[in-house]
Amino acid sequence: MSAILPRARQLEFQEWEFGLFIHLGVYTYNDLPGSKRDDPNTFNPRKLDCGQWIRTARDAGMRYAVMTAKHHDGFCLWPTAHGDFSTRQSRWRNGNGDVVREFTDACRIYGLKAGIYYSPFDAAMPLYKSDPAAYDDYFIAHMRELMGNYGPIDIIWFDGANSEGHPFDWPRIVAEIRRLQPEILFFSMGDPDYRWIGNEFGLAGVHTSAIAATENALDPAQKSVLRWLPGEADCRMRRHSWGWSAHDEHTVKSIDELMGLYYYSIGRGCNLLLNIGPNPDGLLPSADARRLLEFGREIRRRFSSPVATLDKIERMGNRWIFQRPDFMLVDHVVLQEDLRYGEQVQRFALQVHVGDPHNDRMPPITIWEGTHIGHKAIIRIPPVAIMNMVVNVLEADGEVHMRNIEYHSIGESRPVAVTATGAKTRKKALRRMHAKPALRARSGKRPEAKEHR
Repeated sequence: MSAILPRARQLEFQEWEFGLFIHLGVYTYNDLPGSKRDDPNTFNPRKLDCGQWIRTARDAGMRYAVMTAKHHDGFCLWPTAHGDFSTRQSRWRNGNGDVVREFTDACRIYGLKAGIYYSPFDAAMPLYKSDPAAYDDYFIAHMRELMGNYGPIDIIWFDGANSEGHPFDWPRIVAEIRRLQPEILFFSMGDPDYRWIGNEFGLAGVHTSAIAATENALDPAQKSVLRWLPGEADCRMRRHSWGWSAHDEHTVKSIDELMGLYYYSIGRGCNLLLNIGPNPDGLLPSADARRLLEFGREIRRRFSSPVATLDKIERMGNRWIFQRPDFMLVDHVVLQEDLRYGEQVQRFALQVHVGDPHNDRMPPITIWEGTHIGHKAIIRIPPVAIMNMVVNVLEADGEVHMRNIEYHSIGESRPVAVTATGAKTRKKALRRMHAKPALRARSGKRPEAKEHR
């Protein structure tokens, strides 16, 4: 594996880590999946504010965003000159509205990388079934608009659903896209630069590597050849719907569930692409946006203040030794390889010594073993008080290059936000809680705290 190395652009993608997925279309207005043609006049996001989407994403710590320019139903979120099912045929802004323009502009204003989702399958275009070669022309005409009219595009996100077995002319399609956008990253199909993790629940497997074999339409014979293909785990903020629904706000994920997904994706070296469907006004629903910001704050709370980093750690061979003069509580360890040299670590252990870690006569206590580090491994352990800890690489394909080691003492509790109006109430509650027992028992009853909403 050590001979398989990433391109610089793939390393950039892995650094982005956390992205926003946006599903908006005609289906936003009929509460149905985007898989059939509907009246384009239904589409009317009167208060569309892509800045609100991207600003919220940025404030939550996301670094890229991917928007459905065309979903399976074939409706185009830009006024395309090709086909009759787009914003040009809608009443929104008298047919002159362009969501792709506003989305890409917002990404540049707020510093996020811009990705375009495009469904190769098209339920609205008869040519898809009747004349595949003519449909390729239609496909490429759309790519020329999307790749040629909106400045730099960082990702083209092809969704393979419903197009299994269709004979696309991928060499021609890929060549045109790469001619127009030489730095673009392909997701999943055509000539992929990164891959789908295999489910839509945000869950990467325990031993997920950036090295994998997947189908490459430019050279089908290479299907079993290992390549650098980092994974992306996509999932929804709500339980069932990709697009907005009036009936599932109660399923917005909790912070605990979202943090679990963070550990299962980013914590296993993959990117996390979290979907929110804008509402019919064209805004992120307040419940979803609020939860996303809370999620970002919790990520920062846990991982922005390590108690020790690589610059305080001594390397001895394939052992990285951390020592301190007194005890410190640790419950998370974050490890990262320098992927410019590929993935080398095949097995490693976290070890604690009860004595001097430089003294081989004192056997270490292994508190964790793993088989893969890669871009990032977030290791969550029961809290342990240490004066030393060793990252011991037990098996490797070649020389190991560690880019980062962090120790964290996070704790399980999260600080509770207190509104200005609730601050006095909280102080009163604290005074009651710490009141002398004799005073509290004077009436013979324990005072009950009122519930404040």
